Amino acid sequence: MNFPSYLESPREGERTYGTLSYNARSKCWTIKGDPCVTELAKRLFPGCDGRGRGVARFTAHRRIIGELNWLMLRYPLEIKSTDKARWEKALDEAREFAIRREQSLTAPQYVQPDEFVFSGKLMRFQQQGLSFLLNNRRTLLADEMGLGKTVQALAFIASADAFPALLVVPPHLVRNWVNEAERFLKPDGSLRVHVIRGLKPYELPEADVYVVHYLLLRGWKNHLDKYRFGAVIFDEIQELRHSGTEKYSSASLLSECSENIIGLSGTPIYNNGGEIWNVINILDFHCLGDWESFTREWCYGYNNKIVAKPELLGEHLRREGLMLRRTKDDVLKELPPKRRLVQYIDFDDKLYAELMRPLRERFTSLACAETPSEKALIEEQICQIQRQATGVAKAPYVAAFVAALLDADEKVLLMAHHHAVMDIYKKELKSYRPAFITGREDDAKKAEAAERFMCGKTDLCVVSLRSASGLNLQRATCVVFGELDWSPAVHSQAEDRAHRIGQKDSVLCYYLVSPSGSDSEMQDALGLKVSQFVGLMGDEVPSQREEFLRQSEAREHISRIVEKLRQSYT
Repeated sequence: MNFPSYLESPREGERTYGTLSYNARSKCWTIKGDPCVTELAKRLFPGCDGRGRGVARFTAHRRIIGELNWLMLRYPLEIKSTDKARWEKALDEAREFAIRREQSLTAPQYVQPDEFVFSGKLMRFQQQGLSFLLNNRRTLLADEMGLGKTVQALAFIASADAFPALLVVPPHLVRNWVNEAERFLKPDGSLRVHVIRGLKPYELPEADVYVVHYLLLRGWKNHLDKYRFGAVIFDEIQELRHSGTEKYSSASLLSECSENIIGLSGTPIYNNGGEIWNVINILDFHCLGDWESFTREWCYGYNNKIVAKPELLGEHLRREGLMLRRTKDDVLKELPPKRRLVQYIDFDDKLYAELMRPLRERFTSLACAETPSEKALIEEQICQIQRQATGVAKAPYVAAFVAALLDADEKVLLMAHHHAVMDIYKKELKSYRPAFITGREDDAKKAEAAERFMCGKTDLCVVSLRSASGLNLQRATCVVFGELDWSPAVHSQAEDRAHRIGQKDSVLCYYLVSPSGSDSEMQDALGLKVSQFVGLMGDEVPSQREEFLRQSEAREHISRIVEKLRQSYT
């Protein structure tokens, strides 16, 4: 395919209007020439730095190189001899980029990864998202929360064979990304995953996927870029909406070390539209010009952070392949009424170990139990200690996950069992002014809390799993289980507080599980060993016989838990 005419090489031997040279420090091409050229450049190109008479500077970006070349076709410039090779390379890259953009218009709109490299089955809109990512290798996937940005990013890594890949994620999502990568990538079982630990750099072992959280980036600032990753995925890239930090600087260096840079976020900006410049600048340096020109042309004046016409900027980002955004309303026909997702979440191991110390005394009592009923009672107490310890140890991470949902304008029901756990939620999520229905309230306060949530006075309602019966809270768009119950019917009933007959939205139900503690056995009991599940989580009310069988199964699971713990603590 031929490249556009504006990327033809400028003619030689004609009159020149100035010189063109490269400044490595500022990563820009500088024109020093006749005022008619530099003044025209400043008027035509918002990304052109206009400071200084007879001087015009263009960022060394493949989009902007095309504009600079177009200007040189009309006003030839003499390229500094030491920069000629660099200019030819920059022009070739601009041509390749223009050709790829043209080819993307006729490329397949829907792509399903090969089953030999990716084990999942994408929905139709996710196949479209994968096609977009494959045709726009530096871009922002801004789908609304719950539409599968993680799985689309992993499908991109597999389809592009972009190994080794680096996943930069929030601290509370490290474990989930590890689990999802292991689930979807390289079905032959050969995938190697390494989680980067600590602020002090070390020689990384060979792996296919590396995972690091944002808080560690500053310590690894001058080390990660040498590994030449096939792709860098920035999950929740709104973490980088503020420039001027070590975290932002580290992310900028990482962005230079790979051709495939994907940002994921359902809420890439929070307070003002100008934050989008910081986010996009990580993905594709100065594709929106420098900060001065961006604020001058897109905002209400120099250094102003409020975008004058957000819709126009959004249209530009989509047209240029810099952003893809779908909402639940856009793809509602493809979504089931309820989507159930198991999300692996981090866990405070030290706190868990401390909370489990009383078990030694309980096992002494268990050994002295004289009757089956006495033994069963002590086993239940042991299990309850572990369940509460599990809930408390993961509570701050659950709160961080819920905060991200709330920041994305979701309306959340947060389900828990223990009062100690809900007290942590109350402290961690105080700024969101949550309502509470925990079993500690009388009927009047319970009704008041439900009313606050349904009337929009708060977007978060914390509900006890066993207090959910009869509540109508269908304003919720997400149900989050911070703790699990033994009974599938309890979870189904809790889900139905949000999903009611006649509701048109697709309700997202997150089951947040930790890698240790009681969650593993409870997952087995509930049939939650896969990321999207149905199984025992049917919506039909269980019969008396089915409920009896499930209680028996729970009893067996409790016995297994107790036996495992006995071996560890005695």
